[in-house]
Amino acid sequence: MTFYFYDLETGGLSPRASRIMQFAGQRTDMELRPVGEPDNILIKMTPDALPDPDAVLVTGITPQATLAGGITESEFVNYLTSKVFLPDTIFVGYNNVRFDDEFMRFTLWRNLADPYEWQWKNGCSRWDILDIARMTRALRPEGLKWPYGEDGTPNVKLEKLSELNNLTHSNAHDALSDVMAVIGVAKLIKQKQPKLYDYLLKNRYKKEVQKLVEKNEPIIYSSGRYPGNYEKTTVTIAVAYPSDGRGALMYDLRIIPDSFTDLSSAELAAMWSKTGKDAPYFPVKRLAYNRCPVIAPFSVLDSKSEKRLHIDNKLVAENLQKLRKADSFGDRLLDSLQIMDRKRQTEIELNEQLVDELLYDSFISGTDKTKMSVVRASDPQELANLNIKFNDQRLNLLLPIYKARNFPKYLNDDEKAWWEKFRIAKLLAGGDNSRSSAYFKRIRGLSNQPGLTDQDKYLLEELNLYGQSIMPGA
Repeated sequence: MTFYFYDLETGGLSPRASRIMQFAGQRTDMELRPVGEPDNILIKMTPDALPDPDAVLVTGITPQATLAGGITESEFVNYLTSKVFLPDTIFVGYNNVRFDDEFMRFTLWRNLADPYEWQWKNGCSRWDILDIARMTRALRPEGLKWPYGEDGTPNVKLEKLSELNNLTHSNAHDALSDVMAVIGVAKLIKQKQPKLYDYLLKNRYKKEVQKLVEKNEPIIYSSGRYPGNYEKTTVTIAVAYPSDGRGALMYDLRIIPDSFTDLSSAELAAMWSKTGKDAPYFPVKRLAYNRCPVIAPFSVLDSKSEKRLHIDNKLVAENLQKLRKADSFGDRLLDSLQIMDRKRQTEIELNEQLVDELLYDSFISGTDKTKMSVVRASDPQELANLNIKFNDQRLNLLLPIYKARNFPKYLNDDEKAWWEKFRIAKLLAGGDNSRSSAYFKRIRGLSNQPGLTDQDKYLLEELNLYGQSIMPGA
């Protein structure tokens, strides 16, 4: 068994639409000692995609840098499947479950590789050090120095945590530097709080999570969803179980339930769906068994932790009794979840412009997985003459896009003409509201901001030049 710590720098925040620009990783043994050399890879941008200028100002990675020193997405996926996705690997990062893993899945998807197997097949699994750090700070902070934000709120930002604890982190927002910092944080937690570390590592599996949650007793739960002034950690109880069997709805037992238990399903959905800084706190959170939630038995809460987290055991007990008497509250929460899901499920026409984003529409059949393997095993010349039809129409739409993005030199004249039309629609459709219009507008806006460094000016000029270079007809 080995760990593989990895991190990404991306051209935006959306895994559906943005691209990985840098991938870095380091394999370690279970004692967190390096195994082999680290990986540090740039991935070429393709001429149908524009990065978010704000993201590039953070990472310093331009599209031109990826084109000069990077590999194609197809080559990247080949490297992953042959060198990184090895049996008995635990894939680890810092917020990887919510962010990096999603980018990896969508990259695999649009390159006709299985998006899920790398995290469960052949003894593989995943883990996320971010919530481990949150729970360590909340329950067993001794031995580490912990940062605070400018407003005095506790946080576990990687660069600040590394700096306070004298860990090597030479360049925040460089993927390889971040990887080494995460390994350092994991080592520190393992050394200073070995019992908590070992418990959370052992109980990352969904069956263990499910077993603890479905005892229907209060548990400790650390998540970015919870308030920072309580160390992102609270006491929760499962109040309902969605019919898919993949998780539970957890109620925050800090919160008196009287204001919620008599609401209708529609009223609950309206409150739950509000977002933003001014949205009132809604005390129910969906816990997914397969997303490595960091939970622990209520018994781990010692007197120091109670005081640190401002947990009132008497209030928790009273709220628990009220919830257990609110017989239909769980059913109404489940109904409200369905209401919100229906609102999110807008009708999306299946077409080539949107197919990149449709990973989660349905699972891929075994027959189509075999055909995907045939595609991926074909060299560019074989691919040009490959006549293959998938049962899943999404894959039929993805195939020509995959060929054009990764092997443009092998396109025939008809395919080149189609690819140009595709790019026109992708970049220019919508006129003033098009992707390209928003891109150049943002560059102009950033360029007019005061206090830009010479590096910022250079990056913005490079982004402008890149955008101009890929415009259809350029």
